[in-house]
Amino acid sequence: MAALVIAEHDNHTVKGATLNTVTAALQCGGEVHVLIAGAGAGAAAAAAAHIMGVTKVLHADGAHLDHGLAENVAAQVLALASAYSHLLFPATAAGKNVAPRVAAKLDVGQISDITKVEGSGQEGSGQKSADTFERPIYAGNAIATVQSLDAIKVITVRTTGFDPAAATGGSASIEIVSAVADAGRTVFVGSEIAKNDRPELTAAKIIVSGGRALGSSDKFNDVLTPLADRLGAALGASRAAVDAGYAPNDWQVGQTGKIVAPQLYIAAGISGAIQHLAGMKDSKVIVAINKDPEAPIFSVADYGLEADLFVAVPELVKALG
Repeated sequence: MAALVIAEHDNHTVKGATLNTVTAALQCGGEVHVLIAGAGAGAAAAAAAHIMGVTKVLHADGAHLDHGLAENVAAQVLALASAYSHLLFPATAAGKNVAPRVAAKLDVGQISDITKVEGSGQEGSGQKSADTFERPIYAGNAIATVQSLDAIKVITVRTTGFDPAAATGGSASIEIVSAVADAGRTVFVGSEIAKNDRPELTAAKIIVSGGRALGSSDKFNDVLTPLADRLGAALGASRAAVDAGYAPNDWQVGQTGKIVAPQLYIAAGISGAIQHLAGMKDSKVIVAINKDPEAPIFSVADYGLEADLFVAVPELVKALG
């Protein structure tokens, strides 16, 4: 049977997390379909049709689907679920809001935050098992291999565990499906969107993060912003820095924040608590700047600089011109 990816989108474009989820779906075997549930989301459906590996896009359009309210999106997924063996959601705030509702209504166990679809058959055969997955536990310090015998598997995908599918090159068909009725249990009131000229944290190729050692929000901005500007990087922060008010909540990297895997992660003044490491240790190259030689961050760093960040970071900015 086929796998259905529930796309995250803004009615115009498909968000990057969906591309990683498509890759996970492809590894489950069978065809991969994508659901675009929204209002006036024709452009998003067209974009989804171009994703490499997708064979069909299901487009459900209705005013009550406009803002991705979990009750309505879950009902839309349930209306289609019987035709699929796998229902995959990105492990984002939106995906985590909808997936448990779907799993509960189907009376199946949810498989959360998968990072790998286990191979089966002879080694090198390239075959995949559609029911066995790997997922991190204990803040990423152990990996659990989970097998599900449920007829329909509800899965959330840790996007850093899979490369994104190509956004172009596909030629999927688009099928219009009937939108379910409004559940009527919730009403969208409004949203306040933080505007940021920097790359989105979970999609950034370079991230500069700071910890509580910076001492204040002013120091956080004065020291780290010039480096981020030079590198065209997103800014991140440890939970301790966020709790102290040095950085906004949406900058938090870690188990209770955002999971990231950029090409380059620079950690300045971050000791490396377990929950922070769980959110960034899959980064391709990790650079740690800390004056404490015993800081746990050095255990995962590719390059470590034992130095005062207030001296080292400005010198690095100067060296970058």
